[in-house]
Amino acid sequence: MERLDIRRIDTKSSLITALRLMDYNRVKSLFVFNEDFFVGLLTIGDIQRAIIRGVQLSTSISEIIDKKKIYAHHDESEEQIKSEMARLRAECMPVIDDDGKLVKIYYWEDFFDSNIKEQRTKINLPVVIMAGGKGTRLKPITNVIPKPLVPVGDKTILEVIMDQFEGIGCNKFYMSVNYKADMMKFYLSQLEHKYDIQFFMEDRPLGTIGSVSLLKGKISTPFFVSNCDSINDQDYRDVYDYHIQNKNELTIVTMVKSFRIPYGVIETGEDGIMTALREKPELNYQVNTGVYILNPECIDEIPQGEFFHITHLMEKIKARGGRVGCYPVSEGAWHDMGEWSEYLKMINVL
Repeated sequence: MERLDIRRIDTKSSLITALRLMDYNRVKSLFVFNEDFFVGLLTIGDIQRAIIRGVQLSTSISEIIDKKKIYAHHDESEEQIKSEMARLRAECMPVIDDDGKLVKIYYWEDFFDSNIKEQRTKINLPVVIMAGGKGTRLKPITNVIPKPLVPVGDKTILEVIMDQFEGIGCNKFYMSVNYKADMMKFYLSQLEHKYDIQFFMEDRPLGTIGSVSLLKGKISTPFFVSNCDSINDQDYRDVYDYHIQNKNELTIVTMVKSFRIPYGVIETGEDGIMTALREKPELNYQVNTGVYILNPECIDEIPQGEFFHITHLMEKIKARGGRVGCYPVSEGAWHDMGEWSEYLKMINVL
């Protein structure tokens, strides 16, 4: 029970507070208490599903806590608890007595090697990597090497991104290249690990999704699109499940970003009359992380050879009544290297 303190949260706390606590301690579940009484387990999945339903991040945990969650009973053997944790792929398992009191906690590492989580069913979807940009915000290093080859630890960010997709079963990559394309091809050809990559060339900049028009007729299933300057600590199979269940045509992986204004904010109406006063309000947004799932039909909506951003495609789908969904991840789960300050943060975290 000594690890409980960093995961403990009060039932009156807000969802954004819970997200911050998870990010700070790098965990994906918290133990919710009403004073000293154990109320239940809150997971990152619970919060993500609440956000998708439109629940505000200022909402208290008590409003979304799942009272039907499965917990272990103190009469169960460790073998039974281990089996149930494996079935649920649970990060931790509370053990309660007949009165609902929390008496013990088992964690994944108490029973399993971390690799066992890979037993989850894998998916094999194509992945399009947008690797043609010049990375001007990371100069001068990108004067020498292209942004996808910038190192993150002992790998390039390109390898980290592709390894994450390979880890969930995605093995076929299409890579849009332009700037220093020969250097990228040479580097990848020298690696001991060989990726299945089909390169396609942007002869001139075509925006954040325009070059995907060159793949018409080559992709017949839903597929991922990823930029080359950020990493998400998110199992993309969850995003795919949401995409299919919600019948989306395009799904954006978004990051929950919170801003606190350090002043009292006054709202006014006609004649400058004050209508509301909010002291140091917190504003919450969902930010585009640069990772998407697209249905193959979306490729036909990208004009051939024209400059076209992913935002243009989103607007085009929405204008005809199509479904564009958003799958949220926490701020701490997203690591960006678009600028030097963000890159330095990334390499210190990963």
